[in-house]
Formats: sequence, structure tokens, C-alpha cells
Amino acid sequence: MSSIIQLLPDHVANQIAAGEVVQRPASVVKELLENAVDAKASHIKLVVKDAGKSLIQVIDNGVGMSVTDARLCFERHATSKIRHAEDLFAIHTKGFRGEALASIAAIAHVELKTKQETDELGTHIIIEGTKVNSQDPAVLPKGTSFSVKNLFYNIPARRNFLKSETVEFRHIVDEFQRVVMAHPNIHFSLIHNGSELYNLPSSNLRQRIVGVFSGKTNEKLVPISEETELVTVQGFVSKPEYAKKNRGEQFFFVNDRFIKSGYLHHAVMAAYEGLLKDGMQPAYFIYLSVPPNTIDINIHPTKTEIKFDDEHALYAILRSTVKHSLGLFNVAPALDFERDPNLDTPYHIQNQAASYPTIQVDSNYNPFAADNKPKPFGGSNYKERPTESSNWESLYINLKTDTQEVEAFNFEAEAVSGSLFVENENEVEETQSRTYQIQKKYIITPIKSGLIVIDQQRAHQRILYEQYLTNMTVQNASSQKLLFPLELHFSQNEIGLISELQGALENMGFIFDTISKDGIQLSGIPINCSEREVSKILDDVLNDLNNGTSDSSYSQNDTIAKSLARSLAIKNGIFLAQKEQENIVNGLFACKEPDTSPFNKPTFITISVDDIEKRFML
Repeated sequence: MSSIIQLLPDHVANQIAAGEVVQRPASVVKELLENAVDAKASHIKLVVKDAGKSLIQVIDNGVGMSVTDARLCFERHATSKIRHAEDLFAIHTKGFRGEALASIAAIAHVELKTKQETDELGTHIIIEGTKVNSQDPAVLPKGTSFSVKNLFYNIPARRNFLKSETVEFRHIVDEFQRVVMAHPNIHFSLIHNGSELYNLPSSNLRQRIVGVFSGKTNEKLVPISEETELVTVQGFVSKPEYAKKNRGEQFFFVNDRFIKSGYLHHAVMAAYEGLLKDGMQPAYFIYLSVPPNTIDINIHPTKTEIKFDDEHALYAILRSTVKHSLGLFNVAPALDFERDPNLDTPYHIQNQAASYPTIQVDSNYNPFAADNKPKPFGGSNYKERPTESSNWESLYINLKTDTQEVEAFNFEAEAVSGSLFVENENEVEETQSRTYQIQKKYIITPIKSGLIVIDQQRAHQRILYEQYLTNMTVQNASSQKLLFPLELHFSQNEIGLISELQGALENMGFIFDTISKDGIQLSGIPINCSEREVSKILDDVLNDLNNGTSDSSYSQNDTIAKSLARSLAIKNGIFLAQKEQENIVNGLFACKEPDTSPFNKPTFITISVDDIEKRFML
């Protein structure tokens, strides 16, 4: 039997590796930015067109490459970081496996321009699908410029699996933020379709976080710091009152490399125990420095997961560090049994002399004089009760008997019937149309075959959901004008998403005055929404859109309608008046799909008379 195992050609092996390394345009952005950082650049520019599908260009002023290195960097497993197997446990740089550039060149058109500072001429290389079309010397500035065009041009199936430009660019921004926050000493800029979205000069860590997540982030941050033999912890956590439902602003960095760790996240959440509401997530930006030989960063293709030698000790150190910082900045409640705050002297009177009260005595006062008879309690308006009340008719002498005033307060007494049963048909119909609320959660209404038990929250969600979808189509939503404009602050990524959804939100009832880089200004909100709920509602909408992959406008509108319906629906535990109960019942059965809520949960159940009778026969 002939041998059936064969070595794959290089171009096939590169495309297989590209399936692991390059999943979407954001993967290319990550690899090129990390290469620029490893090149010791002080200024890095990222240029993107059509969310990376047409162009991804990274320009840096790093050390550059020689002619040989420029040609060799596109070969598989060609790297300057590794010489021996032991080097895998002493890595201080980003890329080290030598697969990224070879994989990118296999599925795109790549153009490389690079020059070292000591060389007179640089190198210009053009590669299409692992094939080198040209390699020429050129006059170039110091540094390197990588241009990746027409991603997945030779793999149309992979290109068809890409999401919309909005979703893909959101992933690019996420990768950009992870790199720029790990290196605040480098000047970064991001340009998308000719518009500059980020321009982050070299700064300290706090200024870099504020620059990425808008100016209002500064007042939310609490610094943390701890240095031990095992790990050095630096960074910031947010105050509990600024917690959100989404986990968008949560970052762990180990040796300046972004990682994901559910175990370390649990340690941070344990430090916030008792300070957060259910379902709320704090923001944190935590930087860990550990010896390279105590971690393994080669356990995941994207290098976002790391294995630690002693995770339990790291968990305890991180939890105590965050908890100590929250208590140090008076964020967490503290008990001090040795100090009485009532004995503290106000600062502005500490150096003042004590003042003694003065006493004035009237020496001519005679308590037995007739003029000094003590007055009854109540002052001059107090009228003494007559001592003799034998003539009771005198009590009503001063009362007014104007017939008009009496008629104004003439109430008709309700006739009380001793019968337990309804005697006429009109009363039967009135009784059957009534509704009742149980446990401030369910609404019961009778029908011919028995009764219906309605979940008031799910029913109201269904009513609002269909109402919002209709408003988006017909564009006739009602708004309530605000006396003063409402200003809300968001990150630049969230501002971009709000700008894209402005039309849909206006159809819901929001009226936008201005949209700036770090916030929005509203002059009108939906009629069933209070002013203090607007920030939470918009956070929920952005969270739902970020968690979902909304490619079409219809799916985005559906997500917005569901999010607003969940936020503005009547909650369980709220008392409803008779009219409100009837409105929910009538509104529910006027919907197109009254059986389920927008989240596919039943809105009501029916209990027939036969079911009730069977219960009494037990």
C-alpha cells in the first residue's frame, strides 16, 4: 500500500494557519499594532477603511528592518524573539511565534515599506497571496508601514462570514483600546474612512484611560496599588455608584499584555461584595507585573489566556488590594468603635473662645398679680371651652346655615344591600368586567369559561414592544419636552453607536440637541420615561446591542424595542389602580401576539371552571 501522508505546500499551510490567526479584520489590527510596539516605536498610526475590509494600515517610527529581515518576516515561524525552547518562558514582547505576517500575506494584498535609521535606502515589498510580486529599494522615512488590502480576497467564503461594518469596526476599536491602554507612553492615533477618531498623545496611565473613555471617567476612578514578591498590582477601579450592567470597561493586563481571566474577575467581584446591586458590573483597569518564568502565555492562539503558577495566592492578593483601596477612599462602609463623631469640633470654631449665655431677670415681676395670670396653651387664637354646657343649643349659634354651602357637601349615601348575590343583568356584566391584582404581580380577570391570570410585567413588555416597533415604522412617537436639556456622558465608542442609532431612538421619542465626542444633549424623552431613568435606559440599549450581533437595521430596531420595553415596563411589586389594570388587559389582547412576551415567555394562563371544580372535588 502506498503512503498517503504528505507534506502540505507552503501556501496551503499558510491559509490553514490564517484560519487560526486571522479571524476578522480586528485580528490583523492586533498583530500589526503589537509588531509596531515591539519595534520600539514612539508614534503609531492606524488607518482603516470600510472596517478593515478594504485597507488596514499601521505606520510606526520604530527601528525598521533590513533588506533580509523584510523578506524573511513573511516566512512561517520566522521570528526574532525565540532562539531556544527555554525562551518561551522568558518572553517580554508581544508576537513571538512568527505566524502572523505569513498568515496575513496568504489571504490579502500586503505592501511593506521599511527602513532602518542607519540605512540610506529602505525596502518596498508587494506580496499577493504569499507570492512576492516586487521587492525594490526606496527612499523612505525611518520606521515601518504595513498596508493590508482586500482581506480574504482569495477566500470568498471567509469574507462572506464577516459581519456588518458596524460590528467589525467595533471589534477593531476593542483591539485598539487594549493595545493603547497597555502602553500609555506611546502616541497612538486611529483614522477610519478619513475621520480621526482617536488622537492619544503620550501620557500617564490615568490620562490614557480618560482619553479613551471620555473626560467624565476621571471622577469614577479609585487607584489601587500593591507590591509583593509574587506580583505587583497597579491600576484603577470604579466607584460602586458608577457600576453598569455591561462588562465593557473591564481590563486585565499581565506584563503589558491584555488577558481574559474569569478567575481574576471573580476576585474583583468578591472585593465589591455588598457594594453592588444585583447584575451590576464595576469598571476596572488592573495591571499585573509578574516574573515571566511564572506564567505560560502560549496556551491559546490569540494569547489572551495565561496560565499562572500560583493562581490562589494571586486571587487573594488582588481581592485584598481592591478591597483595601475601596475602604481607603471611603467608598466601602467602615466601622470605628473608638471614635465618636459627635465629639469632633468643627474646624471653623476650633480656636475660638467659649461664649457664656446671659440671664436677664425681671425683679418687678409678681406672679400673683391679676395681669400676670398665665394664659392657656395655644396663644391668642385659643378659645376657652365654656364651663357650663347645659344649654346645648348655644353651641350652634355661630354656625352658618347657607343652603348653597350645605348642598356643596351633600353626599348621597350608598345603599347597602343585604343580598350576597347579584340580582340584575347589568350588575352581572359590571362584575365580570372587573379586574383584581394579586401580590402586586398578577392581574386576574374573569371570562366566560373561567378566569385569566396575567403577569403584569410581561404583559406590559409585550404592549410596549409592539408599540415601539410601530413607532419606528410609522414614525409618530410622542415625546415630552424637558424644561432644561439633559446632558449625558458616554465613551467615544458608545457615542459612535448612538450616532448610528439616532434615527431609531428619535422614532422612540428621544429628541437630540447635540452629539459631541464625549456626550449627548437631550431636549425630549419618551412620554412614559422619567428623566432620572434616561441614562440607565440608554446604557441598557447599548449593552444589548453590544452583546448581540445586529447586522441589519431590522434586527437593530428589534433589539432597541426589546431593550426599551424591558426597561420601561411596569415591574412586579407595584400596585396598580383599577383603571391601570384594565388598560393592561385591554392593551395585551389588542396586540398581534398576546400569548408571549418579547422574550418568549408566557404572558398569561387560563384557568377554566372545570379545573376549579376538580380542585374542590379532592
